[in-house]
Amino acid sequence: MLRNQPSVIACVTTQYECDRIIEEAEQLAAEYDCELHVLSVLMPTDNYALISDKLEYLNRVAKRAGADMTIIFSSNAPKAAVKFARENQALQIAAGIHDGGQDSFLVQFNQMAPEISITMVDKNRNVYTMDVRQRRSV
Repeated sequence: MLRNQPSVIACVTTQYECDRIIEEAEQLAAEYDCELHVLSVLMPTDNYALISDKLEYLNRVAKRAGADMTIIFSSNAPKAAVKFARENQALQIAAGIHDGGQDSFLVQFNQMAPEISITMVDKNRNVYTMDVRQRRSV
């Protein structure tokens, strides 16, 4: 669904600790005066029972931040996230720290959508931003 308002997207996995990513994305969305979305891209599987509590927790954190949480089932997380980000006019995404490999989610995301800035939040809540986007008026 296409949106008319720019957004910040918190890209989360199925870890309780991803709440730090949502909280940082909430601050970014407030700073840019735009919408906040929370996105989790999951590999298709037959059994989500092991992660349902974690997803419910992250959904509650998203709601407290004023965002909806979207779950997309895809075997290509970077491609699905780029599509979602573009549909929602993302100015920036927030995620955890990438593993440094060329196949990591953030490296692939950046290759497909270099116009969208990336903020990374490490486990100690240190924030690193790659502000590579083309400036757009908000």
